[in-house]
Amino acid sequence: MAWNEPGSGDKDPWSGNKGGKQEGPPDLDEVVKNIQKKLGGMFGGGGKGPRSVDSGGGSSPSGPASSIGIGLVILVIFLGWMASGIYIIQPAERGVVLRFGAYNDTTLPGPHWHFPAPIESVLKVDVDQISSFRHKALMLTRDENIIDVEFTVQSRIQDAADYLFQDQNPEKTMRDATETSVREVIGKSNLDFVLTEGRSSITEQIRVGVQALLVQYKTGLEVTSVNMQPAKPPEQVKSAFDDAIKAREDKERIENQAEAYANEVLPKARGEAARQVADAEAYRDKVIAEAEGESNRFLAVLAEYEKAPEVTRERLYLDTVEEVMSGTNKVIMDVKEGSSLMYLPLDKLIEKGRIKTSATSSTFNNPLDDITPSSRSSSRDVNRDRRGR
Repeated sequence: MAWNEPGSGDKDPWSGNKGGKQEGPPDLDEVVKNIQKKLGGMFGGGGKGPRSVDSGGGSSPSGPASSIGIGLVILVIFLGWMASGIYIIQPAERGVVLRFGAYNDTTLPGPHWHFPAPIESVLKVDVDQISSFRHKALMLTRDENIIDVEFTVQSRIQDAADYLFQDQNPEKTMRDATETSVREVIGKSNLDFVLTEGRSSITEQIRVGVQALLVQYKTGLEVTSVNMQPAKPPEQVKSAFDDAIKAREDKERIENQAEAYANEVLPKARGEAARQVADAEAYRDKVIAEAEGESNRFLAVLAEYEKAPEVTRERLYLDTVEEVMSGTNKVIMDVKEGSSLMYLPLDKLIEKGRIKTSATSSTFNNPLDDITPSSRSSSRDVNRDRRGR
């Protein structure tokens, strides 16, 4: 028997023995058709596939075909289960991934995948939604006045994980933090400051205080804005406060008027002062220049006097007499060897000369022409006598 003949006798090892007859190898096309029928029957098909005879004489489905069908079903179910872990986070959302109920990760906007349930689950939190509430209460100021204040606080979720797991009731915590911060800030401020110019400063201080408390308690919330309504006094003392506000407004009005008047007067006063300073400086420069000129003139005269004392002395005398007598319109002449003085009415003569000039409109008549020759000779004698002296 050859190496490839495992059987005995004339039997073909590749053929079965059915009824004592030998058959050829199985047809592959028939095998594929039988597998398709098996799968069709498992998924609801009505075809009948080949049956195999078990040891008990009954028939059962073919073993390999049944295993392939079960594997495909399991694969499809597994792929569907894995595909259920795909999720998309919107731009305004954050995804909180829980693994067996415990926090695992926070995902940002976009497509993501997680292990499907029951291993992991995802909670989507809207972080762009703005929530607001009002807080109104009577507060006591630092100067022991009671005031009615009202605030509007707006917030949003900053940390989704802290918002879900760190605080049991974040909204209530924020309300309590707001009341705490408001009482602290108002209690440190005076009434006038709260009613007038302190609104912006107070709201900013309250926002910072509330945010610090929210961070401390890990609420995951962020305060976006704090708006303060105009503060009002209690109704019982509202009239007194109105009077005080009116008086304050009158004070501000008068101060503004005074400031406007000051702005009008001060520039004029500064201009006048500058003008007076300029005049004083000009006068100073003039006096200095005149003094320097007089000094230079005196030094020049002194030099000439040293050269010719008599001539200089006579010249100085004549200049002085001319300067003194030029300011008067009367002339008194001392007649030599006489006991009387001659009075020359120069004012009358000058006036008479002016009348003649205006009447004739021709030449100017010298009023000294009316003086008599004797007077002229007397004048010459006086001058000669003075030169002799």
